[in-house]
Amino acid sequence: MKHPSSEFDEIRPFSDEELPEAYERLIADKYFRGAMESIFPMPFDEIAKRMRGCRTVHEFQEGFCYQILTEIERKHCEELTMGLPADFNRKGCYTYISNHRDIVLDSGFLSILLVREGMDTVEIAIGDNLLIYPWIKDIVRINKAFIVQRSLNMRQMLESSIRLSKYMHYVINEKKQSIWIAQRQGRAKDADDRTQDSVLKMFAMGGEGGIIDRLISLNIVPLSISYEYDPCDYLKAKEMQQRRDNPDFKKSERDDLKNMETGLFGYKGRVHFELTPCINPQLEELKKEELSKTELFARISEITEHAIHLNYRFYPGNYVAHDLLMGEQRFTDHYTQEDFVKFRSYLDSRLSRIDLPNRDIPFLRHKILEMYANPLTNYLAVKK
Repeated sequence: MKHPSSEFDEIRPFSDEELPEAYERLIADKYFRGAMESIFPMPFDEIAKRMRGCRTVHEFQEGFCYQILTEIERKHCEELTMGLPADFNRKGCYTYISNHRDIVLDSGFLSILLVREGMDTVEIAIGDNLLIYPWIKDIVRINKAFIVQRSLNMRQMLESSIRLSKYMHYVINEKKQSIWIAQRQGRAKDADDRTQDSVLKMFAMGGEGGIIDRLISLNIVPLSISYEYDPCDYLKAKEMQQRRDNPDFKKSERDDLKNMETGLFGYKGRVHFELTPCINPQLEELKKEELSKTELFARISEITEHAIHLNYRFYPGNYVAHDLLMGEQRFTDHYTQEDFVKFRSYLDSRLSRIDLPNRDIPFLRHKILEMYANPLTNYLAVKK
């Protein structure tokens, strides 16, 4: 599908007509070649031939992306499931706003789960900080990603946010495509999932009417993502100590690549996605209240957080982590002694992977326990 305006050219996914040129750039890139050869058990010339044979984004996703993701599911997950509200309209176009665990797989798994339910894949909001190499930028734009620009000054950031919001409204209301976006910039490393008001403010920069009307037109659906095991848990804990010890610490490109690779090919156990009802009825109710802009966005953040927190799926490790963190035996009816020993062993194995010269084991242990306990903590808070 061609875009009617060049306004979005810098951030939008590639159209079908732009695929051949993007394919040739990728095929000529030695780093892309290395990545593909590590995934597909076939000669690269065959991979290139198959790419060139994909005339549309849909064909590329079906022929390549779906195959890669299902192979990751088969090798690195025990199960991958999704729940939908009973009256969910599968023909609708939605803005799925979710907690964020994995750089690639949150949106990737969502797309294959939607396909299995008879729906289309999503357009994906991805930060430009992750587009480390030209081939990564090309491959994500082929795969229906649009770019969230972050390395900008204040004036540029405002202009970029307006354009991003206008693009999202265009995708939902004119392209008739759904969108996935995280509830905050970056992953919540401690799994204390909170919606940033700034994300919702960006949503409301495009569209027409008042703030609530603009948000209603995006059909916001909160999405709860639950991984039994987070392959990057030890890397997240390591980064938290590095930031604690050095406030100026910044991850390198190699760190980002390590996180992507570990997230993709690490063991995840059971993974569940739970779609919650669209929040439009709650937004309509807010029209009846006299709220300042600050109060309004805070309330909408609470609505999305509440839905996400209420719809986590819990595994024995979440309950064990909560009891260990709190020094309690509150949830012993949710796990066996075998589960307890298994999680303790898992925790020790993750700590042993952290390669810091000054490892603060009590701190690191506490942080990993928080990652697994916080979703339960947040659930208990909203369940009252």
